[in-house]
Amino acid sequence: MPEFPVDRWIEPPLPILYRDEHLVVIDKPPGLLVHRSEIDRHETRFAIQILRDQIGQHVWPAHRLDRGTSGVLVFGLSKEIASRLGKQFEAGGVSKRYLAVVRGFPAPSGSIDHALSRQRDPYEFQGERSSTEAQSALTHFRKLGEVELPVCVDRYPTSRYALLELEPVTGRRHQIRRHLKHIAHPIIGDATYGKGRHNRYFAEHLNCHRLLLACVAMAFKHPVDERPMEIKAPVSGEFAATLARFGWLSENV
Repeated sequence: MPEFPVDRWIEPPLPILYRDEHLVVIDKPPGLLVHRSEIDRHETRFAIQILRDQIGQHVWPAHRLDRGTSGVLVFGLSKEIASRLGKQFEAGGVSKRYLAVVRGFPAPSGSIDHALSRQRDPYEFQGERSSTEAQSALTHFRKLGEVELPVCVDRYPTSRYALLELEPVTGRRHQIRRHLKHIAHPIIGDATYGKGRHNRYFAEHLNCHRLLLACVAMAFKHPVDERPMEIKAPVSGEFAATLARFGWLSENV
């Protein structure tokens, strides 16, 4: 008999990309918090509790994804396994591939090597020795597609957008979002670091209301037998519809 009965499910099941006796990997939907947060006290839906009820056992996240970001999210089925996985992330042993739709036409490829100040949650303890000094941060990117629309969204007669593939080498908080803002190509749908006019255009005219950032692939070593693991989560829903609208659905996506 499972610890959390099936009849307690009140949420649609989360897409499970991989599962064994040690870990489970899901495709996190956009808009879903990974765990309870003091910032969003009114929220009652969390990936941890939904997945716990879905599979009938406790889960521990090995890393985090922003609320608006979708894609590959890894959980350990014990604290020890989650800790082993977390150490891989901290040591830079995990390869991550993201897709993002951004404003403007970035260079065909490049690297954003820009230190980022540490961001803490408002409720996080900050002792006397807590440092706010900027931490090194590196993100590689490659442009997969671009489109110029004959509409005036900002101050130009046309509006340009691009599809980027991104590989964050370090794992700073909001790293990709902050790095793309730094090079003046913010992600569409980013209410914090993006451009409101472009976000509203996508919502009102293109029926896309989400942050267009997704973790579509992740590679790491299995925490028990150390075999290479590669988990993929193709974009779907509004993200996929946006790519299709711009003719960006291909074998590269």
